[in-house]
Amino acid sequence: MLMNREHPCFNVRIYALIFNEGSEVLLSDEYQLDTKMTKFPGGGLQFGEGTVDCLKREAMEEFGQDIEVFEHFYTQDHFQPSLFYESCQLLSIYYRALFTGPPQFRISVKPFDFDEWKNGNISFRWKTLDTISGDDMTLPVDKLVADKLRAEYEASRGSRWTE
Repeated sequence: MLMNREHPCFNVRIYALIFNEGSEVLLSDEYQLDTKMTKFPGGGLQFGEGTVDCLKREAMEEFGQDIEVFEHFYTQDHFQPSLFYESCQLLSIYYRALFTGPPQFRISVKPFDFDEWKNGNISFRWKTLDTISGDDMTLPVDKLVADKLRAEYEASRGSRWTE
């Protein structure tokens, strides 16, 4: 579904890198806009909203619980056309985050763990940081971030993640 626009626009997306016990990151498997995608949890910035407020709102919408956003990880620094919106430029921002309590929603062990391919369906699963790769992800900037996460994890041998 492409949106025609007379004037170029920006599509600002805010994502959470949510960690489990310092060795896993949460992935979101979704069926949206008739497209199967694996991505990091998050969504679109609304007008008048700050980036951290956006991420906390998205967490409540997707998980039904709060997260603690504790550190900026990456802001996309190259041109990326929006995948779904014609004439829009994508800008993606990623933050490290944690749940404020144990997850209160179902976390699956397999990708796309839902019964039917219906727009809006979503499932979540953990992916180990020592095996995550850009190849696991659907969206171009998520691919880059997954590779950056793994490289940082391997360079630190996990110490940063367990402090």
